[in-house]
Amino acid sequence: MRAARLIKMVLLLQSRPSMTAAELARELEVSERTVTRDAQALSEAGVPVYADRGRAGGYRLIGGYRTRLTGLGRSEAEALFLSGVPGALREMGLEDAASAARLKVSAALTPSLRDASRTAAQRFHLDAPNWFKEPKTPELLPAVADAVWDDRRIVARYRRGEGEVERELEPYGLVLKAGVWYLCARVAGHDSYRVYRIDRFTAVTAGDERFERDEEFDLPGFWDERAEQFARSILRAEVVVRVSPDGARRLPYAVDPQSARDALEASDAPDGDGWVTLTLPVESEEVAHTQLSMLGPEAEVLAPEALRARFASDARRLAALYRA
Repeated sequence: MRAARLIKMVLLLQSRPSMTAAELARELEVSERTVTRDAQALSEAGVPVYADRGRAGGYRLIGGYRTRLTGLGRSEAEALFLSGVPGALREMGLEDAASAARLKVSAALTPSLRDASRTAAQRFHLDAPNWFKEPKTPELLPAVADAVWDDRRIVARYRRGEGEVERELEPYGLVLKAGVWYLCARVAGHDSYRVYRIDRFTAVTAGDERFERDEEFDLPGFWDERAEQFARSILRAEVVVRVSPDGARRLPYAVDPQSARDALEASDAPDGDGWVTLTLPVESEEVAHTQLSMLGPEAEVLAPEALRARFASDARRLAALYRA
C-alpha cells in the first residue's frame, strides 16, 4: 500500500512543477505529516525530492529526474479510453486504474501538454443517465466487467418472468444505455449473441476458463442493430392521425423518430389546409395517448375510435377548464 503511494507521489511531482504538502495530502488521501514522512523516505531511497520552505513553498523533483515507472499496463490503458465516463468507470470498479493511467500519461507528457487533462475536463463531460431517474448501480456489475475484460466465461442466473434461468455465457461487451447497463453475450456452444440487463442478474460466477473471442464481433454495430430491432418490435399497434404542418415538424419529437419519418414519407399529399393524414405505428393506445397529447391542437386522431373518443373527452374537459 505504501509502495503504491510513494510511486503515485513521484508521478504527481513529475507531472507538475511543484506541489504543496496540502495538495499532495489531498491527492494521496493522507495527512500532511504522512506526506512529509513519504518525502523523506523517497529522498533516502535516492529520489531527489526537494522541499521549498516558506509561504509559497512545496515539494518538487530536482535535476530533471524522471521515473521509469510510467509504462501503461493493459488494464490502465484500457481504462484510459473510458476516462471520459467517470461514472461508468466507478461503477465497473475501474476508477483507480484510470486514475493511475492518467497520472502516468501526465508524467510522460512534455511540460507544455501537462494541462491537457484539465483543459479537456473543462470542455467535455458525459452525463449518461436519463433526467428525473436515480440510477442504481447493479451489484454484480464489477464481477461481470472483470469477466468481460479477461474473456472469461461466466455462469449467470437472471430473472425471466416469474422465475429464474441459469446460463453459461461468453461475455463480449457492456453497454450503458440511458443509465441502464446491458451485457452483450453469447450462450456457450451457440453462435448467436443476446442482450441481458445486468440489474436482472441474481448471481454471477466467473470460472478460470477463457473463451476464444470472435475478433470480427463489432459491439457498436451489434448494439445499433439490436436497439433498432427492439424499438420496432414494441410498436405493435397503429393509429391514424391527421397533423398540421407544425404538428408534422413536431411529430418526431413526440413519438419514435424513425417511425414518424417513415409515416410522413408514406402519407398522402397535404389537404387544402396543409394537413396530412398518416398511419403511425405505436406501442399501444395508452402510449399513443400520452405521446400525441404533446402535439395539442396540431394533431387529430381519426382511428381507432376508442382513442379518438378519449381525445374528444380531453378536449371537452380542457374547454370547461378554460371557459371562465
